[in-house]
Amino acid sequence: MPAPTFRPIAPTDLPTQEFYQFLIGAIAPRPIAFASTVSAAGEVNLSPFSFFNVFSANPPILIFSPANRARDNSEKDTLLNVREVPEVVINIADYALVEQLSLASAEYSKGTNEFAKAGLTEAQSTKVRPPRVAECPAAFECVVEQIIALSDAPGHGNLVVCRVVQAHFREDILLADKPGIDPHKFEAVSRLGGDWYSRLRPENLFTVTRPNRRLGIGFDELPEHLRHSTLLTGNHLARLANTEREALPTPAQIEEVKMEPMVAYLLNKHRHDPAEAQYQLTLLARQWLEEDRVAEAWRVLLLN
Repeated sequence: MPAPTFRPIAPTDLPTQEFYQFLIGAIAPRPIAFASTVSAAGEVNLSPFSFFNVFSANPPILIFSPANRARDNSEKDTLLNVREVPEVVINIADYALVEQLSLASAEYSKGTNEFAKAGLTEAQSTKVRPPRVAECPAAFECVVEQIIALSDAPGHGNLVVCRVVQAHFREDILLADKPGIDPHKFEAVSRLGGDWYSRLRPENLFTVTRPNRRLGIGFDELPEHLRHSTLLTGNHLARLANTEREALPTPAQIEEVKMEPMVAYLLNKHRHDPAEAQYQLTLLARQWLEEDRVAEAWRVLLLN
């Protein structure tokens, strides 16, 4: 397989708006802060921002970034509001609200209430002045700790550092047996480039065993024939490399796998063609790796 080619682009090679398209297309999906704020005069504003994430648990810190407009370097109403009233509610929308969320991003004139424009309901917050979105399944009432302008150039970002003082979670999205959100019940949405969004669906969920729960052998200790296999991807090899040394199969366990029905069938069918037998066994191991049957895959891959 030929090596992939890459296009090198420095930020100075393109106008800001063109490089921006590469940024938002590649750094995706991005969670969306549906931020509600108020001005000193009490005018409510609601707007989504996808330059957003959580950055600390203690204290609980969320950061989003309203960028100045590239055309004239003017500030958005959200940024003006948090300068006047340093409080914000970061609402988290789900798929059922994505069209209304998008509608709220329109550049209405200052003083327009996007709750009304987007058909959303103001719910009174308990510890901050801006209202939360009643329809959102999660919301974080925050005080603004800092606002950090990243430059003075047109289109620059402004980091709004928010400390959570109160959270609200709709009961039906919570895990039943422990604290947390059930990803099977929360259809989160996120931003890609252009007009594209993504939607969290149960069929797209998967788990990856975190390596901080074990000390795997690593890629460098995988047998060479596995590292250079054309049938096993980096994901397959990483599952093998995340195996602890003491969990590697013994010679007796490797021998025992020959009695597994599918392994026995392949060994018998290709008994006169060792190369084809190895090929088919690797395909079987790959399937087992995708089914998270890592221990069994190891035994097959180490068969001579």
